[in-house]
Amino acid sequence: MTLQHPPRQGTNRAGECIIRWLCALFVVASLFSLAGCRSREFPDYPANYREYAYITNGGSNTVTVLDVVNLRQDRVIRVGSNPTGVAVNTKRNEVYVVNTGSNSVSVIDAEKNSVVATIPVHQRPYFISVSADGTRAYVANSGSNNVSVIDLKSRREIAVVGVGEGPGVAAVTPDGNAIVVSNRVGNSVSIIDAKTEKVRSVWSGCPGATDIAILPDSSKAFVACSGGHQVMAIALATPPPASSRSRLSTRQMIPKDELLAMLDVGKTPIHLVLKPDGGEIFAVNYDGASFSEIDTSTNEVGGAYMIGTHPVAGVATADNSLLYVSDFDADSLGIYSIDDGELLPVAPRTGDGPDSMAFSKAGNLLFVVDARSGDVAVIRTSTNSLLTLFPVGAKPNDITVKAFLVPAHHAL
Repeated sequence: MTLQHPPRQGTNRAGECIIRWLCALFVVASLFSLAGCRSREFPDYPANYREYAYITNGGSNTVTVLDVVNLRQDRVIRVGSNPTGVAVNTKRNEVYVVNTGSNSVSVIDAEKNSVVATIPVHQRPYFISVSADGTRAYVANSGSNNVSVIDLKSRREIAVVGVGEGPGVAAVTPDGNAIVVSNRVGNSVSIIDAKTEKVRSVWSGCPGATDIAILPDSSKAFVACSGGHQVMAIALATPPPASSRSRLSTRQMIPKDELLAMLDVGKTPIHLVLKPDGGEIFAVNYDGASFSEIDTSTNEVGGAYMIGTHPVAGVATADNSLLYVSDFDADSLGIYSIDDGELLPVAPRTGDGPDSMAFSKAGNLLFVVDARSGDVAVIRTSTNSLLTLFPVGAKPNDITVKAFLVPAHHAL
Protein backbone atom coordinates (compact mmCIF):
# COMPACT_ATOMS: atom_id res chain seq x y z
CA MET A 1 0.00 0.00 0.00
CA THR A 2 1.06 3.52 -0.60
CA LEU A 3 1.41 5.64 2.53
CA GLN A 4 1.31 9.41 2.91
CA HIS A 5 4.96 10.43 2.75
CA PRO A 6 6.68 13.69 3.75
CA PRO A 7 6.73 16.40 1.02
CA ARG A 8 9.27 15.88 -1.73
CA GLN A 9 11.15 18.45 -3.78
CA GLY A 10 9.90 19.35 -7.24
CA THR A 11 11.80 18.65 -10.46
CA ASN A 12 12.61 20.69 -13.55
CA ARG A 13 9.61 20.66 -15.93
CA ALA A 14 11.72 20.64 -19.10
CA GLY A 15 13.71 17.73 -17.78
CA GLU A 16 10.51 15.85 -16.95
CA CYS A 17 9.20 16.30 -20.50
CA ILE A 18 12.42 14.95 -22.02
CA ILE A 19 12.46 11.98 -19.66
CA ARG A 20 8.83 11.09 -20.38
CA TRP A 21 9.38 11.38 -24.14
CA LEU A 22 12.36 9.02 -23.95
CA CYS A 23 10.35 6.65 -21.76
CA ALA A 24 7.54 6.58 -24.32
CA LEU A 25 10.01 5.58 -27.04
CA PHE A 26 11.39 2.89 -24.74
CA VAL A 27 7.91 1.48 -24.09
CA VAL A 28 7.21 1.10 -27.81
CA ALA A 29 10.53 -0.62 -28.42
CA SER A 30 10.03 -2.91 -25.43
CA LEU A 31 6.59 -4.07 -26.51
CA PHE A 32 7.98 -5.22 -29.86
CA SER A 33 10.53 -7.36 -28.04
CA LEU A 34 8.08 -9.13 -25.72
CA ALA A 35 7.12 -11.84 -28.18
CA GLY A 36 10.69 -13.11 -28.28
CA CYS A 37 10.98 -13.56 -24.51
CA ARG A 38 7.45 -14.78 -23.74
CA SER A 39 8.02 -18.43 -24.73
CA ARG A 40 11.06 -18.68 -22.45
CA GLU A 41 10.16 -16.63 -19.39
CA PHE A 42 6.37 -16.32 -19.25
CA PRO A 43 4.04 -19.03 -17.88
CA ASP A 44 1.72 -20.98 -20.14
CA TYR A 45 -1.79 -19.86 -19.24
CA PRO A 46 -5.03 -21.75 -19.92
CA ALA A 47 -7.51 -19.99 -22.22
CA ASN A 48 -9.81 -19.00 -19.36
CA TYR A 49 -7.05 -17.59 -17.11
CA ARG A 50 -7.12 -13.88 -16.33
CA GLU A 51 -4.68 -11.76 -14.40
CA TYR A 52 -4.82 -7.98 -14.03
CA ALA A 53 -2.92 -5.29 -12.18
CA TYR A 54 -5.02 -2.38 -10.87
CA ILE A 55 -3.41 1.02 -10.27
CA THR A 56 -5.25 3.88 -8.54
CA ASN A 57 -4.59 7.31 -10.10
CA GLY A 58 -5.31 9.95 -7.47
CA GLY A 59 -4.90 12.90 -9.82
CA SER A 60 -7.06 11.44 -12.60
CA ASN A 61 -9.91 9.86 -10.62
CA THR A 62 -9.29 6.62 -12.49
CA VAL A 63 -7.96 3.09 -12.17
CA THR A 64 -5.60 1.80 -14.85
CA VAL A 65 -5.98 -1.92 -15.58
CA LEU A 66 -2.97 -3.80 -16.97
CA ASP A 67 -3.41 -7.20 -18.61
CA VAL A 68 -0.64 -9.26 -17.00
CA VAL A 69 -1.09 -12.26 -19.31
CA ASN A 70 -0.56 -10.27 -22.52
CA LEU A 71 1.45 -7.48 -20.84
CA ARG A 72 -0.56 -4.56 -22.16
CA GLN A 73 -3.01 -1.95 -20.94
CA ASP A 74 -6.51 -3.39 -20.78
CA ARG A 75 -8.51 -0.23 -20.01
CA VAL A 76 -8.95 2.81 -17.77
CA ILE A 77 -11.89 2.84 -15.35
CA ARG A 78 -13.42 6.00 -13.89
CA VAL A 79 -14.03 5.80 -10.15
CA GLY A 80 -14.55 8.37 -7.39
CA SER A 81 -12.47 11.41 -6.46
CA ASN A 82 -8.83 10.86 -5.51
CA PRO A 83 -8.66 7.04 -5.42
CA THR A 84 -5.96 5.84 -3.03
CA GLY A 85 -5.99 2.32 -1.54
CA VAL A 86 -6.99 -0.77 -3.48
CA ALA A 87 -7.52 -4.42 -2.46
CA VAL A 88 -8.79 -7.68 -3.94
CA ASN A 89 -11.27 -10.25 -2.68
CA THR A 90 -9.70 -13.72 -2.75
CA LYS A 91 -13.12 -15.42 -2.74
CA ARG A 92 -14.95 -13.22 -5.24
CA ASN A 93 -13.76 -11.75 -8.53
CA GLU A 94 -13.96 -8.23 -7.18
CA VAL A 95 -11.56 -5.36 -6.55
CA TYR A 96 -12.23 -2.52 -4.10
CA VAL A 97 -11.01 1.05 -4.58
CA VAL A 98 -11.07 3.66 -1.81
CA ASN A 99 -12.02 7.15 -3.02
CA THR A 100 -10.57 9.58 -0.48
CA GLY A 101 -12.05 12.69 -2.10
CA SER A 102 -15.61 11.36 -2.42
CA ASN A 103 -15.73 9.29 0.79
CA SER A 104 -16.69 6.05 -0.91
CA VAL A 105 -15.54 2.63 -2.09
CA SER A 106 -15.89 1.59 -5.75
CA VAL A 107 -16.53 -2.10 -6.42
CA ILE A 108 -14.97 -3.36 -9.65
CA ASP A 109 -16.14 -6.61 -11.25
CA ALA A 110 -12.80 -8.16 -12.28
CA GLU A 111 -14.38 -10.32 -15.00
CA LYS A 112 -15.89 -7.29 -16.74
CA ASN A 113 -13.43 -4.69 -15.40
CA SER A 114 -16.21 -2.22 -14.72
CA VAL A 115 -17.61 -0.51 -11.63
CA VAL A 116 -20.70 -2.38 -10.43
CA ALA A 117 -21.36 -0.57 -7.14
CA THR A 118 -20.32 2.43 -5.04
CA ILE A 119 -20.47 2.15 -1.25
CA PRO A 120 -20.59 5.36 0.82
CA VAL A 121 -18.34 5.45 3.88
CA HIS A 122 -17.17 8.41 6.01
CA GLN A 123 -14.64 11.24 5.91
CA ARG A 124 -11.25 10.85 4.18
CA PRO A 125 -10.80 7.07 3.89
CA TYR A 126 -7.46 5.86 2.53
CA PHE A 127 -7.16 2.07 2.71
CA ILE A 128 -9.34 -1.02 2.77
CA SER A 129 -8.74 -4.47 4.28
CA VAL A 130 -10.69 -7.56 3.17
CA SER A 131 -11.30 -10.58 5.40
CA ALA A 132 -9.84 -13.91 4.32
CA ASP A 133 -13.30 -15.42 3.84
CA GLY A 134 -14.27 -12.57 1.49
CA THR A 135 -17.37 -11.53 3.44
CA ARG A 136 -16.27 -8.31 5.16
CA ALA A 137 -14.16 -5.25 4.44
CA TYR A 138 -12.89 -2.61 6.85
CA VAL A 139 -12.16 1.02 5.98
CA ALA A 140 -10.44 3.48 8.34
CA ASN A 141 -11.98 6.95 7.93
CA SER A 142 -9.22 9.38 8.93
CA GLY A 143 -11.46 12.46 8.88
CA SER A 144 -14.22 11.05 11.09
CA ASN A 145 -12.17 8.92 13.52
CA ASN A 146 -14.02 5.69 12.85
CA VAL A 147 -13.93 2.42 10.93
CA SER A 148 -16.61 1.34 8.44
CA VAL A 149 -17.59 -2.33 8.45
CA ILE A 150 -18.80 -3.38 4.99
CA ASP A 151 -20.85 -6.46 4.07
CA LEU A 152 -19.38 -7.38 0.68
CA LYS A 153 -22.31 -9.58 -0.37
CA SER A 154 -24.91 -6.86 0.10
CA ARG A 155 -22.34 -4.13 -0.74
CA ARG A 156 -23.28 -1.82 2.09
CA GLU A 157 -21.95 -0.46 5.36
CA ILE A 158 -23.39 -2.44 8.28
CA ALA A 159 -21.55 -0.89 11.24
CA VAL A 160 -19.37 2.03 12.27
CA VAL A 161 -16.83 1.71 15.09
CA GLY A 162 -15.30 4.77 16.75
CA VAL A 163 -11.51 4.59 17.22
CA GLY A 164 -8.67 7.06 17.83
CA GLU A 165 -7.89 10.28 16.03
CA GLY A 166 -6.91 10.13 12.37
CA PRO A 167 -7.01 6.36 11.74
CA GLY A 168 -5.01 5.40 8.67
CA VAL A 169 -5.14 1.61 8.37
CA ALA A 170 -7.68 -0.94 9.67
CA ALA A 171 -6.15 -4.38 9.11
CA VAL A 172 -8.21 -7.53 9.71
CA THR A 173 -6.42 -10.57 11.14
CA PRO A 174 -6.17 -13.71 8.93
CA ASP A 175 -8.57 -15.57 11.23
CA GLY A 176 -11.08 -12.71 10.93
CA ASN A 177 -11.46 -12.27 14.69
CA ALA A 178 -9.90 -8.82 15.16
CA ILE A 179 -9.20 -5.57 13.35
CA VAL A 180 -6.03 -3.66 14.24
CA VAL A 181 -6.27 0.10 13.64
CA SER A 182 -3.38 2.57 13.49
CA ASN A 183 -4.43 6.03 14.70
CA ARG A 184 -1.86 8.31 13.08
CA VAL A 185 -2.96 11.61 14.64
CA GLY A 186 -3.88 10.03 17.98
CA ASN A 187 -0.49 8.28 18.23
CA SER A 188 -2.23 5.08 19.28
CA VAL A 189 -3.45 1.64 18.24
CA SER A 190 -7.02 0.36 18.63
CA ILE A 191 -8.05 -3.28 18.45
CA ILE A 192 -11.63 -4.08 17.46
CA ASP A 193 -13.36 -7.39 18.20
CA ALA A 194 -14.80 -8.42 14.83
CA LYS A 195 -17.73 -10.33 16.34
CA THR A 196 -18.96 -7.62 18.71
CA GLU A 197 -17.78 -4.76 16.47
CA LYS A 198 -16.50 -2.91 19.54
CA VAL A 199 -13.06 -1.67 20.58
CA ARG A 200 -11.54 -4.10 23.09
CA SER A 201 -8.04 -2.61 23.56
CA VAL A 202 -6.23 0.71 23.04
CA TRP A 203 -2.47 1.25 23.20
CA SER A 204 -0.97 4.74 23.31
CA GLY A 205 2.65 5.78 22.79
CA CYS A 206 2.99 5.06 19.07
CA PRO A 207 3.66 8.47 17.47
CA GLY A 208 2.41 8.68 13.89
CA ALA A 209 1.06 5.12 13.95
CA THR A 210 1.05 4.03 10.32
CA ASP A 211 1.51 0.61 8.72
CA ILE A 212 0.48 -2.73 10.25
CA ALA A 213 1.76 -6.30 9.84
CA ILE A 214 -0.12 -9.28 11.33
CA LEU A 215 1.37 -12.77 11.61
CA PRO A 216 -0.25 -15.56 9.54
CA ASP A 217 -1.51 -17.32 12.69
CA SER A 218 -3.10 -14.05 13.94
CA SER A 219 -1.08 -14.23 17.18
CA LYS A 220 0.73 -10.88 16.93
CA ALA A 221 0.45 -7.47 15.31
CA PHE A 222 3.28 -5.05 14.62
CA VAL A 223 2.61 -1.34 14.08
CA ALA A 224 5.05 1.21 12.63
CA CYS A 225 5.35 4.37 14.74
CA SER A 226 6.40 6.62 11.86
CA GLY A 227 6.58 9.77 13.99
CA GLY A 228 9.62 8.35 15.74
CA HIS A 229 11.85 5.31 15.36
CA GLN A 230 9.96 2.38 16.85
CA VAL A 231 7.67 -0.52 16.01
CA MET A 232 5.02 -1.60 18.52
CA ALA A 233 4.63 -5.36 19.03
CA ILE A 234 1.27 -6.58 20.38
CA ALA A 235 0.12 -10.10 21.31
CA LEU A 236 -3.47 -10.58 20.16
CA ALA A 237 -5.98 -12.33 22.39
CA THR A 238 -6.85 -15.89 21.49
CA PRO A 239 -10.58 -16.27 20.73
CA PRO A 240 -12.53 -18.86 22.76
CA PRO A 241 -12.26 -22.35 21.20
CA ALA A 242 -15.19 -23.36 19.01
CA SER A 243 -14.90 -27.00 20.14
CA SER A 244 -12.82 -29.27 22.33
CA ARG A 245 -10.64 -30.11 19.34
CA SER A 246 -9.60 -26.46 19.07
CA ARG A 247 -7.86 -26.81 22.42
CA LEU A 248 -5.28 -29.00 20.74
CA SER A 249 -3.88 -25.97 18.93
CA THR A 250 -0.19 -25.31 19.59
CA ARG A 251 -0.80 -21.58 19.79
CA GLN A 252 -0.44 -20.28 23.35
CA MET A 253 -3.77 -19.20 24.82
CA ILE A 254 -3.77 -15.43 25.49
CA PRO A 255 -6.85 -14.20 27.38
CA LYS A 256 -6.41 -10.55 26.40
CA ASP A 257 -4.33 -8.34 24.13
CA GLU A 258 -0.88 -7.55 25.53
CA LEU A 259 1.75 -4.96 24.67
CA LEU A 260 4.92 -6.99 24.17
CA ALA A 261 7.60 -4.46 23.26
CA MET A 262 8.54 -1.16 21.67
CA LEU A 263 11.25 -2.05 19.17
CA ASP A 264 13.89 0.50 18.18
CA VAL A 265 14.35 0.67 14.42
CA GLY A 266 15.47 3.46 12.05
CA LYS A 267 14.04 6.96 11.74
CA THR A 268 10.52 7.27 10.28
CA PRO A 269 9.48 3.66 9.75
CA ILE A 270 6.60 3.93 7.28
CA HIS A 271 6.18 0.44 5.83
CA LEU A 272 6.32 -3.06 7.33
CA VAL A 273 7.09 -6.05 5.09
CA LEU A 274 6.15 -9.46 6.46
CA LYS A 275 7.91 -12.52 5.04
CA PRO A 276 5.30 -14.98 3.75
CA ASP A 277 6.38 -17.54 6.36
CA GLY A 278 5.87 -14.97 9.13
CA GLY A 279 9.35 -15.40 10.57
CA GLU A 280 10.61 -11.87 10.02
CA ILE A 281 9.36 -8.34 9.44
CA PHE A 282 11.33 -5.63 7.69
CA ALA A 283 10.66 -2.03 8.76
CA VAL A 284 11.36 0.42 5.92
CA ASN A 285 12.82 3.58 7.48
CA TYR A 286 12.16 6.58 5.21
CA ASP A 287 14.39 9.14 6.98
CA GLY A 288 16.86 6.52 8.16
CA ALA A 289 17.80 5.48 4.60
CA SER A 290 17.60 1.92 5.86
CA PHE A 291 15.47 -1.05 6.77
CA SER A 292 15.46 -2.94 10.08
CA GLU A 293 15.07 -6.70 10.45
CA ILE A 294 12.70 -7.91 13.21
CA ASP A 295 12.52 -11.50 14.46
CA THR A 296 8.80 -12.10 15.06
CA SER A 297 9.33 -15.02 17.45
CA THR A 298 11.63 -13.16 19.86
CA ASN A 299 10.36 -9.61 19.17
CA GLU A 300 13.93 -8.43 18.71
CA VAL A 301 15.61 -6.25 16.09
CA GLY A 302 18.33 -8.29 14.43
CA GLY A 303 20.03 -5.48 12.56
CA ALA A 304 19.67 -2.53 10.22
CA TYR A 305 20.89 -2.17 6.65
CA MET A 306 21.50 1.04 4.74
CA ILE A 307 19.59 1.15 1.47
CA GLY A 308 19.04 4.08 -0.90
CA THR A 309 18.23 7.63 0.19
CA HIS A 310 14.50 7.58 0.98
CA PRO A 311 13.17 4.01 0.94
CA VAL A 312 9.38 3.95 1.02
CA ALA A 313 8.03 0.44 0.46
CA GLY A 314 9.06 -3.20 0.22
CA VAL A 315 7.85 -6.62 -0.92
CA ALA A 316 9.22 -10.10 -0.19
CA THR A 317 9.27 -12.97 -2.67
CA ALA A 318 6.97 -15.95 -2.11
CA ASP A 319 9.94 -18.22 -1.36
CA ASN A 320 11.10 -15.86 1.43
CA SER A 321 14.49 -15.37 -0.24
CA LEU A 322 14.53 -11.75 -1.45
CA LEU A 323 13.33 -8.35 -0.27
CA TYR A 324 12.75 -5.58 -2.84
CA VAL A 325 12.76 -2.00 -1.55
CA SER A 326 11.70 1.04 -3.60
CA ASP A 327 13.86 4.17 -3.21
CA PHE A 328 11.70 7.19 -3.91
CA ASP A 329 14.55 9.63 -4.60
CA ALA A 330 16.92 7.29 -6.46
CA ASP A 331 14.47 6.03 -9.13
CA SER A 332 15.57 2.45 -8.51
CA LEU A 333 15.07 -0.61 -6.34
CA GLY A 334 17.38 -2.10 -3.74
CA ILE A 335 17.42 -5.90 -3.38
CA TYR A 336 18.35 -7.70 -0.16
CA SER A 337 19.12 -11.43 -0.02
CA ILE A 338 17.34 -12.59 3.13
CA ASP A 339 19.11 -15.96 3.13
CA ASP A 340 22.59 -14.46 2.75
CA GLY A 341 21.97 -11.35 4.86
CA GLU A 342 23.41 -8.95 2.30
CA LEU A 343 22.41 -6.49 -0.40
CA LEU A 344 22.70 -7.61 -4.00
CA PRO A 345 24.95 -5.55 -6.29
CA VAL A 346 22.10 -4.90 -8.77
CA ALA A 347 19.70 -1.94 -8.54
CA PRO A 348 16.96 -2.17 -11.22
CA ARG A 349 16.01 1.19 -12.72
CA THR A 350 12.42 2.39 -12.57
CA GLY A 351 10.56 5.57 -13.43
CA ASP A 352 10.58 8.72 -11.30
CA GLY A 353 9.54 8.24 -7.67
CA PRO A 354 9.11 4.46 -7.27
CA ASP A 355 6.70 3.63 -4.48
CA SER A 356 4.11 0.82 -4.13
CA MET A 357 4.89 -2.61 -5.60
CA ALA A 358 3.16 -5.90 -6.39
CA PHE A 359 4.29 -9.22 -7.85
CA SER A 360 2.50 -11.10 -10.58
CA LYS A 361 0.98 -14.36 -9.32
CA ALA A 362 3.81 -16.42 -10.85
CA GLY A 363 6.39 -14.04 -9.39
CA ASN A 364 8.16 -13.58 -12.73
CA LEU A 365 7.22 -9.89 -12.86
CA LEU A 366 7.33 -7.09 -10.30
CA PHE A 367 5.18 -4.01 -10.93
CA VAL A 368 6.43 -0.73 -9.45
CA VAL A 369 4.26 2.39 -9.24
CA ASP A 370 6.25 5.52 -10.15
CA ALA A 371 4.47 8.34 -8.33
CA ARG A 372 6.26 11.27 -9.97
CA SER A 373 6.42 10.17 -13.59
CA GLY A 374 2.93 8.64 -13.64
CA ASP A 375 3.87 5.21 -14.91
CA VAL A 376 4.44 1.62 -13.82
CA ALA A 377 7.81 -0.06 -14.22
CA VAL A 378 7.77 -3.78 -15.00
CA ILE A 379 10.79 -5.61 -13.57
CA ARG A 380 11.76 -9.06 -14.86
CA THR A 381 12.65 -10.87 -11.64
CA SER A 382 14.75 -13.57 -13.33
CA THR A 383 17.32 -10.92 -14.31
CA ASN A 384 16.27 -8.10 -11.94
CA SER A 385 16.14 -5.69 -14.84
CA LEU A 386 13.61 -3.24 -16.27
CA LEU A 387 11.45 -4.91 -18.90
CA THR A 388 9.17 -2.02 -19.84
CA LEU A 389 7.22 1.00 -18.61
CA PHE A 390 3.47 1.59 -18.89
CA PRO A 391 2.04 5.12 -18.63
CA VAL A 392 -0.86 5.37 -16.18
CA GLY A 393 -2.81 8.33 -14.78
CA ALA A 394 -1.75 11.35 -12.76
CA LYS A 395 -0.42 10.82 -9.22
CA PRO A 396 -0.69 7.03 -9.05
CA ASN A 397 -1.03 5.77 -5.48
CA ASP A 398 -1.45 2.04 -5.02
CA ILE A 399 -1.42 -1.26 -6.90
CA THR A 400 -2.82 -4.77 -6.48
CA VAL A 401 -2.95 -7.88 -8.68
CA LYS A 402 -5.93 -10.19 -9.16
CA ALA A 403 -5.68 -13.61 -10.87
CA PHE A 404 -8.61 -15.94 -11.52
CA LEU A 405 -10.27 -18.41 -13.90
CA VAL A 406 -13.46 -17.44 -15.71
CA PRO A 407 -16.18 -19.91 -16.76
CA ALA A 408 -15.42 -21.47 -20.13
CA HIS A 409 -18.33 -19.76 -21.92
CA HIS A 410 -17.05 -16.38 -20.67
CA ALA A 411 -13.60 -17.04 -22.07
CA LEU A 412 -14.74 -17.26 -25.68
